[in-house]
Amino acid sequence: MEYRISIIIPAWHESSIINQTINTIVSLPCNGDFEVIVVDGSAAGETIRAIQNREVRTAIAETGRARQMNEGASRARGDILLFLHADTVLPRDALRSIASVMAKKDVVGGAFDLGIQSNRPIFRIIENAASLRSRITRIPYGDQAPFIRKDYFHAVGGFQEIPLMEDVELMRRIKKAGGRIRFVPEKVKTSPRRWETEGILYCTVRNWTIRALYFLGVSPENLIRFYR
Repeated sequence: MEYRISIIIPAWHESSIINQTINTIVSLPCNGDFEVIVVDGSAAGETIRAIQNREVRTAIAETGRARQMNEGASRARGDILLFLHADTVLPRDALRSIASVMAKKDVVGGAFDLGIQSNRPIFRIIENAASLRSRITRIPYGDQAPFIRKDYFHAVGGFQEIPLMEDVELMRRIKKAGGRIRFVPEKVKTSPRRWETEGILYCTVRNWTIRALYFLGVSPENLIRFYR
């Protein structure tokens, strides 16, 4: 069965990399069809103004990744929604792998393993820890390019529009509802820029701490202070 995949990219001040991300996507082999939707969180639309590919669909939404992804989902024409960070590259067979996974009727969504675009050995440790964590908890994170059936996404209410952890909140809701998530053993490649800017140790410990506090019940509205 062929699927149409809607690739939704929430962006904010990403004019320098958005075309590279889009060019990589359009070069991927696909057994069905796909569309790319970039949702800019800046009212000025600086990222979407930089897009060179005229086939890419664009929108502007209020700043906030959850709001932007919900906006993209509301405009999607595909059967499957793939949420992709602007600084993340999909593996070569990503679209065909998604179609293969979603051919199983009891699967509502999935995600890829995490990869980081750096040769530094410390990032292999971070990658392996992320993959192990996801498989144990059955909860993928946003930088793993999660995908989900559109009808199911809307049925469960989409992303809760919170300032942080919207990806985890949605996946916890799906898990609680009994939805089956499948992990693809191929790695996306996300940019190391945040780790390199903030410091690898600080950024990693900060992220782990935020996740732990969230699972202990601290609200995203309070946690966002530690992320900026």
